[in-house]
Amino acid sequence: MVNEGPRSGGDREDAAALTGSLSERLVGAVRDDAAVSRRAVLGGLGLAGASAVGLSGGATASGDHDESPHGRAGVVGEFQSADFDPHEFLRTFETGTVQTENGQRVREFELDASLREIEIAPGVTFPAWTYDGQVPGPTLRAVEGELVRIRFTNGQEHPHTIHPHLKNVNPRMDGIPQNGPGVIEQGERFVYEWKAQPAGCHFYHCHSMPLKEHIHRGLYGTMIIDPDPERVRENPRDYVNYHGPMTDDLRAELVEEAELRNHEYRADEVDEMVMVMNGFDTNFDGDNEVYAANTRAFAYGVGSTDAENGEWEAGETVEPIRIRRDQRQRVYLINAVEFDPINSFHTHSQFFDYYDHGTTLMPTHKTVDTVMQCQAQRGIVELDYSDHQPGLYMFHAHQSEFAELGWMSFFEVQA
Repeated sequence: MVNEGPRSGGDREDAAALTGSLSERLVGAVRDDAAVSRRAVLGGLGLAGASAVGLSGGATASGDHDESPHGRAGVVGEFQSADFDPHEFLRTFETGTVQTENGQRVREFELDASLREIEIAPGVTFPAWTYDGQVPGPTLRAVEGELVRIRFTNGQEHPHTIHPHLKNVNPRMDGIPQNGPGVIEQGERFVYEWKAQPAGCHFYHCHSMPLKEHIHRGLYGTMIIDPDPERVRENPRDYVNYHGPMTDDLRAELVEEAELRNHEYRADEVDEMVMVMNGFDTNFDGDNEVYAANTRAFAYGVGSTDAENGEWEAGETVEPIRIRRDQRQRVYLINAVEFDPINSFHTHSQFFDYYDHGTTLMPTHKTVDTVMQCQAQRGIVELDYSDHQPGLYMFHAHQSEFAELGWMSFFEVQA
């Protein structure tokens, strides 16, 4: 037998078998037993042997789709609900409305809190507390130096707040029960105002007690503060962890990087994505049974394909993230997982530059293929696939149990 060498980026049928097998077993365990634990799910995967990692062919549904406390009938491997699309969320940035008041640029948003059943795996729902009816909440984007104004309405029976991970100099606006208006009760409104600082990738969430429940239930999101290129030009050392000489060439390079991160300048030249790593405790025992990037387990995996023409059969609900080989890739990465001390991001066949918290224009870690984040930690991952062959490249959490329980994905590099 002639060894043809490794197939670049993997094979669609094998990747679909992997995604399908893991998804089927996760869904079957969680849906069929309301009291199932993470250990039980992983035990089932272990008993599955080779089929659990897609080595025995395509996944097949069991045919048992009885209603359960966690979900409804449906084909394993395909999501039934259309109320949230993780592929659309991936590249959607809410920029609000902009106006000038007394010489100050103001960017306004509106957010509301509500209760909603969300689908976290095919046919598996979770009773979430949401910002704007989705988990994660909308990705808010502003420019450094602006005033961010959020008109918040609580439409849910529990009291809620919005706490920003920004440099906020007004304690009244901290979004905690002890300061300012305190918690916002059902039917009440409050207007939060924060200075957009520092530039970077940031986190917002509810800070009502018990804190772990309000975050775990889904009240969190990403806030991106774009650097102001003119501020970078004037104060370049505020944006670097570098103590050498500040040459004209380096200053110009930093200004260009700021422009490539600013949605009002040149950010459209970069393929920008938001990935919020999250988990779900489906039986409320203080341990997550389902993990994901952007809520839906294995949503960036590979769906089954038509063998004759290669079209995706599950392409509307489960598909890899398609990226252009000739375009720079940027991932705003946030860890929102409760109950686990760390999460991680690992790329196959690729190394990347990482900017911790996104507050610098020079990498804090260069040429790495794995980064760890504690809860609420975030950063920017920059990837370059220009020298890679087209095909499928996996990425996932390198807590291997997280990967087996939903946090496993693929990039599909296209020429």
